[in-house]
Amino acid sequence: MAIAIGQPADLIDLVGTELGVTDWYPITQARVSEFADATGDHQWIHTDPRRATRGPFGGTIAHGYLTLSLASRAIGELLRIEHLQAAVNYGVNKVRFPAPVPVGSKVRASARVASARARESGVEAVLAVTFEVAGSPRPACVADCVVIYR
Repeated sequence: MAIAIGQPADLIDLVGTELGVTDWYPITQARVSEFADATGDHQWIHTDPRRATRGPFGGTIAHGYLTLSLASRAIGELLRIEHLQAAVNYGVNKVRFPAPVPVGSKVRASARVASARARESGVEAVLAVTFEVAGSPRPACVADCVVIYR
């Protein structure tokens, strides 16, 4: 369930607030292969299930950037701004991929408003997003996503 606010400026009052946890997102071979096609990254640890069984992870794994790409979806699931003209991904201050995401697993994200400040073009917010893999003790992705809300 999303936290709802009226306008982007209300993000400033949410600094330090945990936004919650998303639903689980399944990581299928089809999703990984489509991401490989979209990005041109066809490394065998992502796209060759037969060869990957003999590799370092015992099977294919999602691209780290595939997991990171789910941050926009997760943030949209966790935060709703009623009077919003646009939300623009501005960048990522820091991102790490501490654990692999095996194909056939599922991930979910939690997020916290790490900072927010008014700027001429709207409100710049840094959302600390953490992806966990079901059954794994280590997070799959930790990222400080920067979004400008107008």
